Amino acid sequence: MTRYFKATNVVLGLLCVMYFVTYIDRVNVSTAASAIQKELQLTNTQLGLIFSAFAYPYLVFQVFGGWVGDRFGPRKTLFVCGFIWAVATALTGLAAGMVSLFLVRVLLGFGEGATFPTATRAMQYWTPAASRGFAQGLTHAFSRLGNSITPLLVASLMAAFTWRGSFVVLGAVSLIWVIAWVWYFRDEPRDHPSITTEELAILPLPKDKARPVVPWGPLIARLLPVTFTYFCYGWCLWLYLNWLPLFFKNTFGLDIKDSAIFASGVFFAGVVGDTLGGILSDGIYKKTGNVRLARLSVTVLGFTGALACLLPIIWIHDINIVAACLSGGFLCAELVIGPMWAIPMDVAPKYSGTASGLMNTGSAFAAIVSPLFAGFVIDLTRNWYLPFYMLMGFLVLGAVSAFFMHPERPFTEPG
Repeated sequence: MTRYFKATNVVLGLLCVMYFVTYIDRVNVSTAASAIQKELQLTNTQLGLIFSAFAYPYLVFQVFGGWVGDRFGPRKTLFVCGFIWAVATALTGLAAGMVSLFLVRVLLGFGEGATFPTATRAMQYWTPAASRGFAQGLTHAFSRLGNSITPLLVASLMAAFTWRGSFVVLGAVSLIWVIAWVWYFRDEPRDHPSITTEELAILPLPKDKARPVVPWGPLIARLLPVTFTYFCYGWCLWLYLNWLPLFFKNTFGLDIKDSAIFASGVFFAGVVGDTLGGILSDGIYKKTGNVRLARLSVTVLGFTGALACLLPIIWIHDINIVAACLSGGFLCAELVIGPMWAIPMDVAPKYSGTASGLMNTGSAFAAIVSPLFAGFVIDLTRNWYLPFYMLMGFLVLGAVSAFFMHPERPFTEPG
């Protein structure tokens, strides 16, 4: 039993819980959206603006937050970030109108902006190099598990405490993780009291503790294809996360509970996709030693598979078939996660927090424009399928742009 509670496993477990909780806190508003929209009298365009509010500071703090994680370490950075996002989640329940709701969602994005790049920084030294795809896939699988239970969880909390009370409860749960993290984690594995010599022997430990000075220009240029590819994935992700419960509710005339059940089923497919993508990528890498093949093959498979799954909804509008197609599309899209988040560690291990932040700016920018654009299109056309039709174009772009990524070429600092 002790081997299951090794320090490396506990750290990975804490990060899995963080991904789980953060995604509940960032997508809970989509399940509560119908009640919020009714009480605050919001249009779909205004609701899209609320959905995107989280992403404005989230975009800014991807790079800055990744740099902070590199500079000050994941322990302090995630403690501060976690406290902010927990408070923001609780304050959402006190929103009195569109402006205050927008502002607390901005605060949430401020708190969560640095979390994933900083988590990647934590994994850099706490995860063996050959297991990076698996670790990224597993942690993100927990984020999709958070997505999958959020509709039913929030619907249940709303029934018990109203939509306002549900946010207060979720904020309190977030604080528990913050306390556990700062108590257990150490930036340097060698400083952890429970680490074993066997674990240290397989970890890519830092050779010194010097704070890195980031060569911004060359690193940004090096990561541009990765960032754009991740933007295409992000367009898909944020359309699903923000609009799926309302898509089922308004397209098929379901109540909140039934739309939550369908949305949860689709999101659960993402759990499988995240885990499978990381396993496939690491398996190819271990078998061939070819990191480019390991990352690109699974990424391209994810984009093209998602496109193939979604195509039938152009012609078939039966609720069960549509739900199956959306589930398959989300599963395939999530195959992308493990290999994509391993690439910053492959390319620039010394700057992995900053590099992953640069990559995730693609998804963060998509988080602004995708839900806002979808809300505008729905208001304009009253067609809830149209945003998903448009999504297919981004899947094609993502598959093509993936070939411009080169994880096999380590980043070299300018001389």
